[in-house]
Parts: sequence; C-alpha cells; structure tokens
Amino acid sequence: MDAVAELERLGGVARVAALREAGVSDHALRRARSSGALVTIRNGWVALPGADRQLVGAAARGVVLTCVTAAERQGLWVPTKSLHVAARPNAARVSVPPGVVVHWSKPIVPREPGAVVDGLVNALVTAARCQPYETALVIWESAMNRRLVDRARLRGFDLPTAAREVLETARPFADSGLETIFIHRLRWMGVRMLPQVWLLDRQVDVLVGERLVIQIDGATHTGPQRTRDIAHDAQLMLRGYHVLRFSYEQIMERWAEVQAVVMEAVAQGRHLA
Repeated sequence: MDAVAELERLGGVARVAALREAGVSDHALRRARSSGALVTIRNGWVALPGADRQLVGAAARGVVLTCVTAAERQGLWVPTKSLHVAARPNAARVSVPPGVVVHWSKPIVPREPGAVVDGLVNALVTAARCQPYETALVIWESAMNRRLVDRARLRGFDLPTAAREVLETARPFADSGLETIFIHRLRWMGVRMLPQVWLLDRQVDVLVGERLVIQIDGATHTGPQRTRDIAHDAQLMLRGYHVLRFSYEQIMERWAEVQAVVMEAVAQGRHLA
C-alpha cells in the first residue's frame, strides 16, 4: 500500500502504527521518508510536508486540539479565535508556544491513541468549562443547529456543572451565533423571542412577541441577498410588523445601542399584535 496515499486519507498526520495497521509496509515507509514524501515529526509519528500546521504541532507535542479550536475546525460558530489544546491529566509538562491554552482535565469521551483533534462532545464540555457562558452557549447552539449533537444525547453523559448549565439553556433553533447572542443578552426582559420564524414564506432571524421582527446582517451581508431582505422587510411592515435590522458590527461591538433600541421598541408596544 502507498504510504503517502494512506497518510493523505488519515488527514496528513498519523502514527506510524496506524499506517502499518492499514497495510503500509516498513519498506514503503522507509522509501517515502527517504524521498521526502513524508517526514518524522515525533517518535512514532509522521506527516506530509504540507500538512496542517495545527495538526502537526499537536502531534509533535503529544496533545490534541480542543475547546474553541476543535469547535471551529468542525465548522461551528466560534466568537473567539485562540489555540486550545488538551494534554493527558497525568502527562509530564507540555511545551507549547506562548498564548496557547492547555487543558489538563480528563475527557468525557475517551480519546483514540492517534487523535490530534478532540471529539465534539469533549470540545463542547471543555468550552463550557473554559469560556464565558455566552461564548459556550453560542458554540453549543451552533452544534445543535447543525444536528451534530442533540439534548438527549448530551444528557446521557456525566457532565460537569458548567456544561449542565449550558445544556439547560441551549436550543437548536438559532441559525447563527449572532441570534444566540441577541436572545441570550435580552432574555432578562421576559418577552418571548423566537429564532428562525417563517413569515410571508421566508424566515426572519428573531421574532420578539407577535410583531417585532429582528433581522441581523452578517459580516458579508451584501448584494442580491440584501436586496431581497429589504423587499421582504417592506412587505412585513405593510402587514403590521415592525422590523429592526442590525449589523454584525452593532451586535458584537456596539451592543448597548442595540439593546437601547429594542428596549424602546418593546416599551412602545411594537412587539404586540
């Protein structure tokens, strides 16, 4: 079996033992090494020369990518960008570059010997322990919305307190982290807020009460999509709905202004039929 092809199938970084188990011979491994088609990154580990740098770094240091890093690699909505790794609780000191966060806690789900990226459940639990509640909630709801996990499955684990608290609130309906943030930050108002409600054959981001529609534009919300959304806003307003539209920058950087506008709209009864 071709060593390079098998290593590509395994993601570009793997244990030598895994390649041998897949049928790669010692002769094929030596030939690939001598030609430079693969490189040794640690005793018992090899990688393709152009392999993912995060994977190579994790394998070289005997750690796995976890928390927000693993979540982002699975395509989840992650508000913060930083490098987090997990080490075995009984491991010796781990040498990592400055700024890298190391987690030493025991995983909820056992990790395979050749894993360099943590499983989703472990990443979610680690995020709940490590990140602010709102950030963890965004990540958990993103995973639920993508149907990667569900509440019943997560309840089956012996979750730490922080993870149980996030699970009690998390729902699968928010289509983006901005919707999760919006609803979470205004939950104290005690007004019903529903994400992704169908109105006039299209989904709106959040419906507050019966009549107040919140539309949240992402960072790349331009062109034909924006034109269609503006036209839909007009039709909603003609039918008695009140539409407030906010940008990514407003939600993430100027929240006080957003909250003040929504509070005033509710105070004026714009959310009532």
